[in-house]
Amino acid sequence: MSATAVLRSEWIKIWSVRSVAGPLVAVLVSALAIALVTFPNIGREQAATEELDPLFWLYYPLNFVQIAAIAFGATAASSEYLNGALRNSLAAVPRRGLFYGAKALVVGALALAVGVVSGFVMFFTANAFLGEYAIGIGEPGALRSCFGAGLYLALIALFSMGLAFLLRSAVAVLSLLVPFILIVSFVVVGFSEGVAAWLPDRAGQQILYQEHTGPLGPWTGIGVTALWAGAALLAGWWAVRRRDV
Repeated sequence: MSATAVLRSEWIKIWSVRSVAGPLVAVLVSALAIALVTFPNIGREQAATEELDPLFWLYYPLNFVQIAAIAFGATAASSEYLNGALRNSLAAVPRRGLFYGAKALVVGALALAVGVVSGFVMFFTANAFLGEYAIGIGEPGALRSCFGAGLYLALIALFSMGLAFLLRSAVAVLSLLVPFILIVSFVVVGFSEGVAAWLPDRAGQQILYQEHTGPLGPWTGIGVTALWAGAALLAGWWAVRRRDV
């Protein structure tokens, strides 16, 4: 099969399996829904405290949106292990590098596209309720953060995809990453902010800040997350190439 045909087949797989397409749609839906629930109620109150970076506060829904991105990447990979699907995929595409690369490209591209739209949705929805605390799209870091949210979500999706190929289970990946991001990451901050800054979620989210005080800037931070994602994808590729039949 040609590369174009393999890419098309991976596209069809994602949109034809509801358990895979659902989390991708949930990225956008949750971004809007959580913003509409949060900012009309406590948006101005939290912005007035000045305890949070004013730009980063606009992306509060990302705490939950990233779970949908993790689920998307994990289910896109784990669906290959249901009912012998991987055997059929490799029979159709014997070149495992082409198969794996096409899946990573489609997953990453879709997560990036939906993530960027979600970034703009979070930004403008939040600002609609902040009044005098609103941040214009032309202010420093604002436009970067909208696109950066999409880039971050794409990398998180690829990170979970690589782990899902390694572990052969979306449930295992969700059980590992969701507590890690929602709990362990905050615990590590309590012990050492220097170490926490290099975790995949903390590092990547630096692109959402207007002012940076840690060791990583917006692009170095997203670069660290890209390294985490790359390592996970390499581990997943090893599993597909050496272990899976």
